[in-house]
Amino acid sequence: MPGVRVVTDSACDLSDELAGRYGIDVVPLTIRFGDEELLDRRDLSPAEFWRRCKESASLPETSAPPPGAFRAAYEHAAASGADGVLCLTLSSGVSATYQAALAGAAALADQMPVVVVDTRSLTMGQGLMCIAAAELASSGAELDDVVALARDLVDRTHVLGVVGTLEHLQRGGRIGGAAALVGSLLSIKPVIEVRSGVVEQESRQRTRGRALDYLIAKIAAEAPLERLAVCDGAAPDIDAVVERLRPVEVDHELVVTDLGPVVGTHSGPGAIAICYQLRAAR
Repeated sequence: MPGVRVVTDSACDLSDELAGRYGIDVVPLTIRFGDEELLDRRDLSPAEFWRRCKESASLPETSAPPPGAFRAAYEHAAASGADGVLCLTLSSGVSATYQAALAGAAALADQMPVVVVDTRSLTMGQGLMCIAAAELASSGAELDDVVALARDLVDRTHVLGVVGTLEHLQRGGRIGGAAALVGSLLSIKPVIEVRSGVVEQESRQRTRGRALDYLIAKIAAEAPLERLAVCDGAAPDIDAVVERLRPVEVDHELVVTDLGPVVGTHSGPGAIAICYQLRAAR
């Protein structure tokens, strides 16, 4: 339908059901297992990804979509009747995806307005921004208003989590300033966060149980929240975490999704990400 269309990339971890419900177009990143290249969510589901991780002798790798993939998504939006596009990408601090989205937009500069916003986030931090922007767009809002909301959400959106191992983050070069911790990881279970667009250590805990206790208490203390999501990276304790978060006061429904191949490549199995948006100041 005419109006503003939201485009994003597959690091957002929106399920097919959520992307379809909100009319969000998702451009896939590429996942590599050795010499085999697979398009995220098209050739490789989260379940298949985690199965392969258990069986593979080497860690997977990711690569950003080419600019042409974003251009095709923008052109599809135009063909569907959209008169403007907002593209929300994963953080430029961990991927070249933002630059590819900009290049794709530049190729259409004379044909339709496309605004690309770096979310400075990933997984459902990025996904929650997409949902909020798509909801506003569906109300008939102009592109400038949808872009303004997205930019406001960058500072109100937070991603925290725990991982089963830091091996994936260390070897993938995505751990930012927390790299200095690697030598002492046998005795700690760090809580990590996305800070200024990169992955950093938020705190140190002695056990996974304490790390999760700390994380849940921290998020509950931030309530009431605007939005809240939990992402499951093949974690055995995910159900208990979800149930402990259900009492948290939030304006929209709690969203539970799989942690997909893009972020999962760098977090490894056993990861849990909790993503939330603070309410706007009144």
